[in-house]
Amino acid sequence: MWTGTLECDLLLGDVHSLKAKRAVVRPLVSALRHRFDVAAAETGHLDRHRRAEVGVAVVAADPARCTEVLDQVERFVAARPELDLLATRRRLRGPDD
Repeated sequence: MWTGTLECDLLLGDVHSLKAKRAVVRPLVSALRHRFDVAAAETGHLDRHRRAEVGVAVVAADPARCTEVLDQVERFVAARPELDLLATRRRLRGPDD
């Protein structure tokens, strides 16, 4: 069993309140869960209006599948016009870790 995680550091567009931030982040998290069948959540910058961190996790039988899914997720997030993807951090863990 292999697990892969991806942390996406995001800069949000025209957001001036935490309520407006939720209106951007919640649909993104929901889309990631349903489109890619991954676990996803807002994991950082919870008290900042224009910043967000979204974490994604996937479990697969081999590292290639984890990498493939995380690549698709990263491209999907980067293509969203309402935010800028500032950085990503990726980790793969296998049976020997």
